[in-house]
Amino acid sequence: MRGITKAKGAILCDENGREYIDGIASWYTSMYGHCNDYILEKVKRQMEVLDQVVFSGFTHEPAIKLSEELIKILPPNQQKIFFSDNGSTATEVGIKMALQYHFNKGNKRKILLAFEEGFHGDTFGAMSVSGLSVYNGPFEDYFIEVERIPAPTKENIGDILFRLNSSLELNYIAGFIYEPLVQGAAAMKMHDAKGLSTILKLLKTNQVLLIADEVMTGFGKTGKNFASDHIDVKPDIICLSKALTAGLLPMAVTSCTQDVFDAFYSDEISKGLFHGHTYTANPLACAAALAGLELLQSEEIQKDIQRVVQSHKEFGVKIKQHPKVAAIRQCGIIFALDLDIKTERYGNLRNRLFNFFMEHGVFLRPLGNTIYILAPYIITDAQLSKIYDSIELVLNEMV
Repeated sequence: MRGITKAKGAILCDENGREYIDGIASWYTSMYGHCNDYILEKVKRQMEVLDQVVFSGFTHEPAIKLSEELIKILPPNQQKIFFSDNGSTATEVGIKMALQYHFNKGNKRKILLAFEEGFHGDTFGAMSVSGLSVYNGPFEDYFIEVERIPAPTKENIGDILFRLNSSLELNYIAGFIYEPLVQGAAAMKMHDAKGLSTILKLLKTNQVLLIADEVMTGFGKTGKNFASDHIDVKPDIICLSKALTAGLLPMAVTSCTQDVFDAFYSDEISKGLFHGHTYTANPLACAAALAGLELLQSEEIQKDIQRVVQSHKEFGVKIKQHPKVAAIRQCGIIFALDLDIKTERYGNLRNRLFNFFMEHGVFLRPLGNTIYILAPYIITDAQLSKIYDSIELVLNEMV
């Protein structure tokens, strides 16, 4: 354990004065850099006016403005915004929306569809649809029912569609929750946009609600605002958090279509979505999110994103030839490489890699034999080079 005392840009500083390049943007949150001056100033101004008010029976300008700005950049079918406070609750709300949508319409659909090796959070609904039992084993007897399919590839898409057609004939699937294009906790496993779109089209035809978990992929990381922007068929529900507030404060959003919203809009109180958190739509978090959206859409940050994308491509061409590299993959600024070494997810290799990088002033969190980079957009070329050099150095030590 290292005590971190301050951070700025892409640099973390510990209690001993050592510096580390934050190569994963502190779990994909601080995409515009730590303690970004522009965001801090916006939040400071908001703090002087309104810090917190319960978001029940009240509303406030930062939440209204943020909703309006989000709707502008979300896929065009997204029309309504529901606030909560972290990634797990964003997906929890999406799951509840899907199940209650069918319940409100008098349909007996109680099963959710999800990808194998998916990860959607640590609350009970989110754990239920997550496929990594290493996290969830003690709780599996208490989960809602889930059916799983593999992530699509050119080789397996036919089998997936055949299996889905059989399930859809029974008319019991309420919703499909998926990480579009990149499964983060599954060691940045990437899948085919065309194959995913084919699956989504089939499910939408059968009135299965599509829940895109963009907690990790949202806000520019895939090269577009959202991973769903790469896919022809748009989701009914989108879950957002992490980079939403630029790493400054916790908050989450679950957006949905007008059709989903209408299923809850009724004089019957029992049809309402009874889900709320004390700090829902906190004004300070909303101010941070608004500032982050401004930066995301700025010419400077868009150029930074393309710069990092190109830098990763050049590094990939070089490192894929290394004898200890089994495979590389990239989606936007997300870069991953697999070592040609067998290991457990949390085995000695992972610990050895983590400690090596920290000793060389680089903060990366390998997943098993996978090393990945998901750094802030504002990371400098020199800082990127140091990350690349440390990866190459550890690979050379393993030869």
